[in-house]
Amino acid sequence: MNDFPELFEKSKYLIDNARKGLGVIANTVTVYTSFLLGKYMIEEEQQGRDRAKYGEKVLDQLSDYLTNEYGRGFSRSNLAGMRKFYITYRDREPAIVQSGIGQLGVMQENGIVQSQIGQLTLDRESFPFKLSWTHYQILMTIDNPDERNFYEIEAIKGVWNVKTLKRQYHSSLYERLALSRDKDDVMEMAQRGAVPYRPEDILKSPYVLEFAGLEDKSSYHEDDLEAGVLNRLQDFLLEMGKGFLFEKRQRRFTFNDKNFYCDLVLYNRFLRCYVLIDFKVEELTHEDLGQMQMYVNYYDRYEIIEGENPTIGILMCKKSDDALVELTLPKDSNIYAKEYKLYLPEKKLLQEKLKEWIEESNG
Repeated sequence: MNDFPELFEKSKYLIDNARKGLGVIANTVTVYTSFLLGKYMIEEEQQGRDRAKYGEKVLDQLSDYLTNEYGRGFSRSNLAGMRKFYITYRDREPAIVQSGIGQLGVMQENGIVQSQIGQLTLDRESFPFKLSWTHYQILMTIDNPDERNFYEIEAIKGVWNVKTLKRQYHSSLYERLALSRDKDDVMEMAQRGAVPYRPEDILKSPYVLEFAGLEDKSSYHEDDLEAGVLNRLQDFLLEMGKGFLFEKRQRRFTFNDKNFYCDLVLYNRFLRCYVLIDFKVEELTHEDLGQMQMYVNYYDRYEIIEGENPTIGILMCKKSDDALVELTLPKDSNIYAKEYKLYLPEKKLLQEKLKEWIEESNG
């Protein structure tokens, strides 16, 4: 029995927010401490005559000392990760101001939260590291600085947890988006993230639908693929990209007493337009393209309202046919045939393909 509902609710709200705030503060302190430890190690190593051997000696002895002092968390590999963190992000060293002796304050909207660590005050608004230490451990494994910057921006804007960051990296999101853009757009994407401004900006090569749980074989049906996607709708919308909202499945169209069904109807709030999707597990045909053209024409004539942009149609195919699309549809049709995969693509192959594509563009 709850005789004090208002008290219970206020108490819960207070504790939840306090714990959330403490988590943010703890993460900020952890990331910055790791950054400074990495800096200290690099500065110490630079004093050695033989830097390679001296660096190993610094890692070994500092690990032994800190482990004896504090226990777990300061293994040699962890310290090596902190050193790499500083090397990777040394151009982002946060601005700091001195506070009282023995205090580290993290700036909050309502003041400074004090703890008995260090002699620094960090302004969270200007603090350059917005993700957790675990996020940065993953990002540091990415050698390409443009790709690494892209994933960091996307993780911040999309509020990705660590699992989502891993999935997007291993599904080669950067390469798949880049292969659907021109060279200048790739550079902008690396600096700003993948915010869609044009219909082409939502396309990927290929789409990866491994979460649908289907084996990559010829025996599954289009209904199986659609059901697998809808059972994991949140994952599918994440795969589609920013700003997608689900509206309807199996949208019926009736013409000349015949019924046709579009598999999925989505809406993109950035592009302010409908996005119609059909799955095709068989060979793409000109009838498939004509049918999608019919769906798009219907939405453009009868569904969109003032201020909305023309409808986009995407045929997700097991195997696309660019020549067929070019011959069948006008250039401004806003209809695209893109391949999907039921497994994570081999990242190295996509990286090589992107490298070749960039070299051709520069040539």
